[in-house]
Amino acid sequence: KILAKAVNCLNIKDGDPCLECEMCRMTAEGENTDIVEIDAASNNSVDSIRELREQVAFAPASSKYRVYIIDEVHMLTISAFNALLKTLEEPPDVVFILATTEVHKLPATILSRCQRFDFKRIDSEKICERIQYIAEKEGLTVTKDAASLIAASADGGMRDALSILDLCASNGK
Repeated sequence: KILAKAVNCLNIKDGDPCLECEMCRMTAEGENTDIVEIDAASNNSVDSIRELREQVAFAPASSKYRVYIIDEVHMLTISAFNALLKTLEEPPDVVFILATTEVHKLPATILSRCQRFDFKRIDSEKICERIQYIAEKEGLTVTKDAASLIAASADGGMRDALSILDLCASNGK
């Protein structure tokens, strides 16, 4: 979602979204209709991709680009990948983000038309710092040891760390 926010940001700063402009705020609040998330695990048929191809023809409503985030893209059928191929070759004002943990399952014809970014797990120290920052902003008391334990339990996933923090906070300050 950060990448989707960045391509439409009105005041991009060193490649990062500004988090302050109208597009960044709309995206953060889930109000940007030009950013569409699709779960390929449950929408993996050629019919789903044909429907997507029909939507792609429409211009963005308020953003520079329409952004389609296709999560678990490796779950698409071969027919669905073939249907997606034409759209990837000649997209209008559209950016596709194909997200997967199993890139080896994507056809070479798809991979050859994509720019690839491999994301890694987040360092525990960075998670620990973020946990402490959020705790402070939320008025929670989190010791360094507690933040370290949350970071270790999250195993490199910030979303998991925030869920654990939320669980802990539900039992008190």
